[in-house]
Amino acid sequence: MTASAGEAALFWVLAPLMVLAALSLLFARKAVHAAIAVMFVMVDLAILYVAQEASFLGVVQVVVYTGAVMMLFLFVLMLVGVDASDSLVETIRGQRWIGVLLGLGLGAVLVGVVTQATFPPAVGLAAANEVTNPVALARVLFADYVFAMEVVGVLLVTAAVSALVLTHRRRLAPKVGQREQADAKVAALPSGGRLTPLAAPGVYAQNNAMDTPALDPAGRPIEESVSRILRIRGQERSAGTILAAEREVLTEHEPRRPLPALRADDANERRVQAEPAGADPAGEVSGPTDPGRTRVGGEDA
Repeated sequence: MTASAGEAALFWVLAPLMVLAALSLLFARKAVHAAIAVMFVMVDLAILYVAQEASFLGVVQVVVYTGAVMMLFLFVLMLVGVDASDSLVETIRGQRWIGVLLGLGLGAVLVGVVTQATFPPAVGLAAANEVTNPVALARVLFADYVFAMEVVGVLLVTAAVSALVLTHRRRLAPKVGQREQADAKVAALPSGGRLTPLAAPGVYAQNNAMDTPALDPAGRPIEESVSRILRIRGQERSAGTILAAEREVLTEHEPRRPLPALRADDANERRVQAEPAGADPAGEVSGPTDPGRTRVGGEDA
């Protein structure tokens, strides 16, 4: 079988690139890079299909394998992640040398087959593709091999249904819908439940960090606005702590600027966090406890 000058040039340009991309499966350090290399090989293979007047196979190669299967692999690798660290402990002794010998043997067999293979000239290709390649392929598949196509279709449907059956789990409790959830929230109101979502951290506060509680309209901190994990770890900051820190910054940069005095709870809270555990801080100023507010000029701010 002889190829035209354009087909030969296309082959000798794409074939080395395909070999390099295939070798990256062995030498790539990251699984994502290996998946991208496989996609490159599949796209080049689709181009070779089109060059051989098999346009339908070329389109299927791009749409099905490259566009669906490999993209699915790539997204799974990017979302789930793969540990790239290799184990240096060899569980089976000599397996690497056995793998190298088998690889060399397979390579020798492939080289021998390629060098000794002869392909007769294609016969009937022009007549088959006269009505376009997809139409001719459809006539062959659904006329001469219709029984095989039906068997393959039944097997694929059976495999899909079997996968659904195997992954199905019996529900242990009745399904809770939106109406049931709303009724449960209304029923929990007498016991302290709430209908509205929890406030986000930092709402109405001077700092919108995750460890800063939100403030209600009266200026009091909302405990539920900070994650329970942060509260257990003791990493929750109060509005009084933030105000004390801002006061220190203003005092450092503008020492002559008059500042309102901190309330007793703010000053004590700041001192307790600065002193070691077990200390007994004494408040010098008495006043109502409200860590989320300060008093400026006799008014709450």
